[in-house]
Amino acid sequence: MSLFQPDLPLDELIRRWAPEPSRFMDLQGMKVHYRDEGPRHDPWPIVLVHGTAASLHTWEGWVQALKGERRVITMDIPGFGLTGPDPQADYHIDRYTRFILGVLDSLGVCGRFIIGGNSLGGEIAWHVAAAVPDRVRAAILVDAAGYYAHPTGMPLGFALAAMRGMSWLTTRSMPRGVLRASMRFVYGNPAKITPELEQRYFEMALRPGNRRALGQRLQQHTMGQECDRLQRLTMPTLLMWGAKDRIFDMNHAQALHAAIPGSQLVSFAELGHVPHEEDPSLTVGALKTFLAKL
Repeated sequence: MSLFQPDLPLDELIRRWAPEPSRFMDLQGMKVHYRDEGPRHDPWPIVLVHGTAASLHTWEGWVQALKGERRVITMDIPGFGLTGPDPQADYHIDRYTRFILGVLDSLGVCGRFIIGGNSLGGEIAWHVAAAVPDRVRAAILVDAAGYYAHPTGMPLGFALAAMRGMSWLTTRSMPRGVLRASMRFVYGNPAKITPELEQRYFEMALRPGNRRALGQRLQQHTMGQECDRLQRLTMPTLLMWGAKDRIFDMNHAQALHAAIPGSQLVSFAELGHVPHEEDPSLTVGALKTFLAKL
């Protein structure tokens, strides 16, 4: 059986994965997929940033629980989801920081906001908070990347994409077994991975340009870049962590917690690297408790 797997047509993916309330905006040379839900009068919109190889869909459980009372903004960041590759193939953190601020400017969010993110999205979130601390009311870091410690493990698909000289293979193939193993690696309880969830990740990976972008992102990543910026996070900061995270374990969580002044840390004993996706109701409950005290 051939390992070759062609890209899927973008218009087909948009029809399937960008129903209402999805929108697209022209920004920085890209057509950015985003959703802006909930009441516009919210004084502190909640901005949620997904992680590597994910998409805005990862936050759907949280959005459903929050949008009745809060404005919630999600988007597919460059290199992933329906937004697709950055025109300059620049996937450094400062580039992502400018992107998030560009999205907010385009949506007219000129005041304060709450920034949250998971994994790579968590790293982006704390860099945004450090870049414009006067605009960030609070930060929510969910199994966030970016501290000095190296990952304690890596999903198989990421490990292959990160290998220089392997792009001839990783940009052309998408073995189901590799995808399935990678997803099982990030869940505390792999039994929660549904066929529908697996299919979404599979199809998003086949958005034209995303497989190459994944390798470029992983090869550009420098762990612990600018960690001195964490001292600028003087706003209320909540760290949420899956205790079964095999990429960034609880030692990483504790180190990040110690580095951010006055931060809070909540852990979930049975959840993995994407606790907000694995158990939205449990994790959003902890988030609501935090938000109620702001």
